[in-house]
Order: sequence, then structure tokens, then C-alpha cells
Amino acid sequence: MKKFILAVGLLSLAGGALAGGKPCEELKAEIAAKLDAKGVSGYSLEIVDKSPAVNGKVVGTCEAGAKVIVYKK
Repeated sequence: MKKFILAVGLLSLAGGALAGGKPCEELKAEIAAKLDAKGVSGYSLEIVDKSPAVNGKVVGTCEAGAKVIVYKK
């Protein structure tokens, strides 16, 4: 029983760390590196507040879902 409680406690701590999300600049850099590796050019990535009316394609979320990274060609 003690092992079960310990496992649940550790999983809840790990879940909380993951729910925080990555910093926006770090995620933007990772997405840009992937696009560059695929040979994509002439694009822009912009960090904006999350809203229903985003102009462009959302390619990532950061800061616990408060902001999104928008791809524009």
C-alpha cells in the first residue's frame, strides 16, 4: 500500500511539471529548427495570446496553454 501511495504522489508531481508547459521562446526555437531541417523557407512564427480568432495556423502552445505559436507563410 505504501508503494502505491508513493507512486501516486510521484506521478502527480510529474504531471504538475508537465502541465506547466515549455517557455514560449524555447518551443518556438524547436519548431523553427524542425522547419529549417525540412527545408521550409519564407515563414514566420509568432507568439500570441490564445484566442479563438488567431490569424494563421497554430503549431504549438506554451505557458500552460495561455499563449500559442502561430505559423504564417
